[in-house]
Amino acid sequence: MANFNKIAVLCNYELLPERVGGMDHFYWLFDKKCKDNGIEVDWFFPNLSAHGGYSDLNLHSSNYGNVEQYFLNNYSSNDYSHIFTHFIELCTPFYKKIKKVNQAKIITIDHNPRPLSGYPLKKRLEKKAKGLLYSKYIDLFVGVSDYTVNEILKDFGSSLKRKSITIYNGVITDTIKERKQRNFDAPTFLVASHLRKSKGIQDLISAVGLLSNEMQRKIVIDVYGDGPYRTKLENQVATLGLTSNFVFKGSVANLNEIYCNYDYMLQPTYMECFSLSILESLAANVPVITTNVGGNEEAVSHGENGIIFKPKDVTKLAAVLEALISQEIKIEQNTRTAIAARFSIETMVENYFKLLP
Repeated sequence: MANFNKIAVLCNYELLPERVGGMDHFYWLFDKKCKDNGIEVDWFFPNLSAHGGYSDLNLHSSNYGNVEQYFLNNYSSNDYSHIFTHFIELCTPFYKKIKKVNQAKIITIDHNPRPLSGYPLKKRLEKKAKGLLYSKYIDLFVGVSDYTVNEILKDFGSSLKRKSITIYNGVITDTIKERKQRNFDAPTFLVASHLRKSKGIQDLISAVGLLSNEMQRKIVIDVYGDGPYRTKLENQVATLGLTSNFVFKGSVANLNEIYCNYDYMLQPTYMECFSLSILESLAANVPVITTNVGGNEEAVSHGENGIIFKPKDVTKLAAVLEALISQEIKIEQNTRTAIAARFSIETMVENYFKLLP
């Protein structure tokens, strides 16, 4: 019989002291919520760390090996009532193998963005087949946005609708410093993103390159984050002669204190599920200029708390930048209020805790 005082959470998520984001805070708060209610949590990650609240968690490490296989080899027959998976592929033989030895309710959370043009036919067929073979072993599918739930149904079959729900990601608004007043005369801009091609930062650089010399002299964009595309982006900036317009700041652990130094955040992404950086920026009262992909439009309303444009539309992005610099467009709404009401991390924790008996 399952032990209703013990659960497992598997996360294919590397623990990095220099990158502390919304999911880290969620893990810490969810663990505390469970402990306060007499529920023990075993956490499975690729590595160990004691930064932040991780020193209080009961951590197990796969030593950078496959988290799923590590769990199957060592813990799958443990007496858990629930097994949660984060950032782990859906509908694979892994779930069938767990069900063979464990009565736990399996809840899988989908954080994965989809390609802008969709998956190729072969992969779509593979996902349909996996849905038929393995979805029966998953008790509940959680999408981090309505968009994500729709993609789960598209990927693995509409029959999963009865056991698919949305739980939005949340942010700790209290720790995010708020911008009190925007500077419309000389707006400041930031990017907060992992630097890979799918984030579209190369389009932002091209858009600034389209601006007149006069407009270019009025814009500086600080880029926070790192990743495999950084060198290419820096080379693009140098080639276009825009080194005075872009400052690459690297990864920082205190973005919650930094957003408030800017008037707008720019996120020209091609792929997204439900962006925590968008929520954090809005919680700092910093409007977001972003694309209509993933769940972005579930948080950003065009003309109210940000601007929405189509991905890869460099000309449109350049026009938006020019309109913001010239004050033709002003976002005057306080963007913090709605985020605190709809997307708090406390609500996120409560919604996941409700999935337990």
